[in-house]
Amino acid sequence: MGFANSACSFTRFRILDPVPAELWPQIPDKLKQYAMQDIDNIPEPQACGWVSFEDMLDTQWTTATPHKGAYLVFSLRLDTRRIPAGVVKKHLALVLKEEKNRLRDQGKTFIARERKKELKDQVMLRLRQRFLPVPAEFNVLWATDKNEIWFASTQGKMIELFMEEFLKTFDLHLEQLTPYNLAASLLDEDSLIRLDQLEATQFAPQA
Repeated sequence: MGFANSACSFTRFRILDPVPAELWPQIPDKLKQYAMQDIDNIPEPQACGWVSFEDMLDTQWTTATPHKGAYLVFSLRLDTRRIPAGVVKKHLALVLKEEKNRLRDQGKTFIARERKKELKDQVMLRLRQRFLPVPAEFNVLWATDKNEIWFASTQGKMIELFMEEFLKTFDLHLEQLTPYNLAASLLDEDSLIRLDQLEATQFAPQA
């Protein structure tokens, strides 16, 4: 999902820290340092990293530079292996049945909790090797003149992941621009006190 679509939901942020002057020329290299690493051939359940705005397969920005006038544009890509719960349940039941048969031959009937966890981990590892990860792309627009960031998602988990990756990459803290935060940045102290004292309007009688 992204800003090139006809409609896009996004979240706005502001940068809380002063941006060092020496950071600006380092941004392309920092994006490459924390760029997406494919997990197609390794059994990792999930991976994320930066990619080109123009091409989510481009992790070296050979397609186009992230600089677009007063803006920096790039994307956060998240690859996730989605294994259907029914598949996990089936294969876990198979290995537990085999384990019970093995224990029965030894005169035992109980599978320890640690052994069940070990068997489930083995099942998940085998299944991850058989399922390809599904990629998702989330555009990022950085208005360098205002130090404001637009991120093409409103999902809580994605917002949290983006803020973590941004901090790790650029050593800059972000604050989500909620309506309250926007109002607080524009109002004086007395007006902010009155804002805090406002009560929500009820448009329907409470039951």
